[in-house]
Amino acid sequence: MDKKASNKSNQTLPHDSDLELKVKKSLERISENIHISANEPSLAVYRLQEHVRRALPPTVARRQHVLQLHSQLQGACYDVEYALSAVHGMKEAESKLVSIQDMLKDAIFHRNQLKYEQTRRKRDSSMYKRLSNHLTSIDLPDFHDFPDALRETASRVECAFQHARSTYESHTKKEKLKETANEGGKEEEIVASASSGKAEEKEKCVKQNMDKAEIQNDANISES
Repeated sequence: MDKKASNKSNQTLPHDSDLELKVKKSLERISENIHISANEPSLAVYRLQEHVRRALPPTVARRQHVLQLHSQLQGACYDVEYALSAVHGMKEAESKLVSIQDMLKDAIFHRNQLKYEQTRRKRDSSMYKRLSNHLTSIDLPDFHDFPDALRETASRVECAFQHARSTYESHTKKEKLKETANEGGKEEEIVASASSGKAEEKEKCVKQNMDKAEIQNDANISES
């Protein structure tokens, strides 16, 4: 029966030479240490001290490394738990997200409506321009240059008023000079002086118009 059991154990357990060698070496070390501790206790204590001196620093370093890994693992677990709680909280915010989505859809729809209205107005304005091209008798002003036209008309009106004022003053001067003058030569000199004054007024008016035109051109150049 024992032979059968040993044969069965040999059949079930495979033969491992490396394992037998390691077991043999470990048993030899244990027997040697027991022999030294029994016969030479000082040598045993010395070997124990050297073993502790060599094995303790790496053991402490490994323990510190394990503690550091443990703290990192705790932080990672906390982050995972926080992420899971945030994911579960997103389920509760489903109604708010749906309302935000609806508002975005409404905003896009209104934006498209505004674009359509803008394009339709541009088309209508271009259609009106095409229809008004054959109306040559109607001169529609360009409203972009409307302030410039106002300035030009104002300058013309001012020039007309100055011309009328100068003619009236020259006419009154002529009448006064005719009444006061007794000689014909004096009267001719007075008329010549009045005509020269009228010419000077006209030159002043022309200069003012030219200055205003230059200012207007400079303003248009700066705007462009």
